[in-house]
Amino acid sequence: MKALKASICVAVAALALGLSSLGTPSHAKQDEASRLSQKATVLFQAGKYAAAIPLAERSLAIREKELGPDHAKVALSLNDLAVLHYNQGQYADAERLYKRSRAIFEKALGPDHAEVASSLNNLGELYRTQERYADAEPLLKRSIAIREKTAGADDPEIVPALSNLAAVYSQQRRYEEAEPVFKRALAVLEKTHGPSHPDTALVLSNLADTYINQKRYTEAEPLLQRSLTIAEKLAPNLPNLAQALNTLAVLYLYQDRYADAEPLLKRSLATYEKALGPNHPELAGVLDNLVALYKAQDRKADAAPLFKRSMAIRAKAGTAPGQKI
Repeated sequence: MKALKASICVAVAALALGLSSLGTPSHAKQDEASRLSQKATVLFQAGKYAAAIPLAERSLAIREKELGPDHAKVALSLNDLAVLHYNQGQYADAERLYKRSRAIFEKALGPDHAEVASSLNNLGELYRTQERYADAEPLLKRSIAIREKTAGADDPEIVPALSNLAAVYSQQRRYEEAEPVFKRALAVLEKTHGPSHPDTALVLSNLADTYINQKRYTEAEPLLQRSLTIAEKLAPNLPNLAQALNTLAVLYLYQDRYADAEPLLKRSLATYEKALGPNHPELAGVLDNLVALYKAQDRKADAAPLFKRSMAIRAKAGTAPGQKI
């Protein structure tokens, strides 16, 4: 199960909007910080996370010097930088930056501000990725409560936290709790953005994953086919597509459809590698699925190096070992 990446995209979009609403002084240093932040956002959206990090760091340094360490714009830069470290699998750095960003936002803007909701969602998603579910759940619930209070239950900005909370439930096998939350997120997206939005593809994939884990395969497959169609059209080289390919492959693995699953897993792996690099934690799950496929076919020579690579990635990231299926 992989949670909604749109949580990260929405966080970055909120930063761009927040820059104007917080009233940036129009002098050279602040203009430079804004330009650097915008360039980092463009690189992030292209999946070039490593290239974006030094730009985000320079923007942060300028704002800290010009505005002081507790200004809301500093919190925006901290959150930008945390997002980039998160997508590089550098979770300890991301956690430290998210926590500092959230503390500044709460002090500068108040506990119910939209930027606080974004920070809570991003930190909750980080904890979900690390399987720290007890830490993730209350943060995500608070993020949802803030959005409901300030923007209403059908505001699309609520979707990332809804989907990430549902993922927390699903990963703990709390499927009866996960399903209605995923469906709520999907309904909000379809109402506000239409049936073919990239965030819709992610929620469809995650809902299908919940059905797969309950052996509801006939319900899962059309959701995954729809998700893959959207991702193919809108994000041909990004992690969204890699997730859709991997989840559909998992469905085929559960049905012993190995010839259908193998090319999807290989393409998913290649897409993740292109978007995130060869050692990102997201690759470990796809590698585990390939290992499972090869073991099922008694292809031990093919499975062994992939298993070693998965273990090495997990050890570096500090995540638990093991195959997804």
